[in-house]
Amino acid sequence: MLFVSDGRYKDQSADQLAAAGVPARIEISGTEQKRIVHDAAAARGHGRVGLEAHGVTWSQQRSFASEWFPGAELVPTENLVEELRRVKDAGEVARIRAACSIGDAAFANVNPPAAGPAHRGGVRPGPGVRDAPPRGVGHELRAHRGCRAQRRQAPRPSSERRIEPGELLVLDFGCIVDGYCSDMTRTVSVGDPGSEARRMYDVVLESQRAGREVVRPGVEAAAVDKACRDVIAEAGWADAFLHGTGHGVGLEIHEDPRVSATGRGTLATGYVVTVEPGVYLTGIGGVRIEDTVVVTPGGCDILTASPKDLVL
Repeated sequence: MLFVSDGRYKDQSADQLAAAGVPARIEISGTEQKRIVHDAAAARGHGRVGLEAHGVTWSQQRSFASEWFPGAELVPTENLVEELRRVKDAGEVARIRAACSIGDAAFANVNPPAAGPAHRGGVRPGPGVRDAPPRGVGHELRAHRGCRAQRRQAPRPSSERRIEPGELLVLDFGCIVDGYCSDMTRTVSVGDPGSEARRMYDVVLESQRAGREVVRPGVEAAAVDKACRDVIAEAGWADAFLHGTGHGVGLEIHEDPRVSATGRGTLATGYVVTVEPGVYLTGIGGVRIEDTVVVTPGGCDILTASPKDLVL
């Protein structure tokens, strides 16, 4: 394998390729990248070169054809790497598990019951939704969809508006460790959100449990979605489940397989996916609960361990 980059990534590329156990020749250059790649392809007699169809623009393809690989046949490829990335090896799962653990620690920092009696911060009435950042954790933490689910509206992106007592808050976030992502959503309320909101929460929690229990090798991705959707439909809220049930997690926060009604293919050991049903009702708010799980020979292991208590 030949890895070509510029000086900005000299140390990073060496460290990450070594950590991943990938044997590679690393070439660092700011001006000679084209020549290095061209000479390497010519030396190996590569008459056909694959370009990722979804990642290479028409302009780039023309440049590759005329300047980088003149005389070679350029062919479009689709999902060659992505198909390989579906199944995670033990090292990849360990990195995702570590990312999930840091996400759990971040959630404990804003969730007093999870943090224990020594906790001094947390989500509480008054601060803006952005005013409760995680503290004391390392690596890269990202809010994927930090949302506020107002009583009269479905969830909207986080804002500076102050949190109100009894308001539903949808917290969707994750961490990146050595390039590998985690993803978790918890819905909480600072105080009692009311009987209808509590019923919504109970239904979504049961839906999420039903979906997790279906996850195992050989099960169609669409079957996991159906298991979640059936519980919500039975409660009368089929039209309020507005998105797919989940997605793969790895080097990208959203990658194959897609766990949805239109998702194709079956799950296999080593897949890492999310299960995240939700219900969103105007006038009450929204509830979503999400775990990241890894498919095992006997079912799945839950990698996100944060409690699922509605009222803080």
